[in-house]
Amino acid sequence: MKVRVLYFAWLRERIGLGREEVETSAETVADLVEELRAREERYAAAFADMGAVRCALDQELVPLETSLGDAREVAFFPPMTGG
Repeated sequence: MKVRVLYFAWLRERIGLGREEVETSAETVADLVEELRAREERYAAAFADMGAVRCALDQELVPLETSLGDAREVAFFPPMTGG
């Protein structure tokens, strides 16, 4: 399946991309993260601390164990704080 992956804040800085189209066989968000980590060191560094990363599927916050299903977009970003 093909999915658009978006990276925000320091994830974007570490990976060097704001978004990309990814061909994946991942079943869950966690599986996708593992595939991305295995690509290159920059991805491994960006996803080293998953406690500091949040995820959204088609603009809805989800836990890492969530099935990708037929999602068209996966976004990764640091936790947001109010102000």
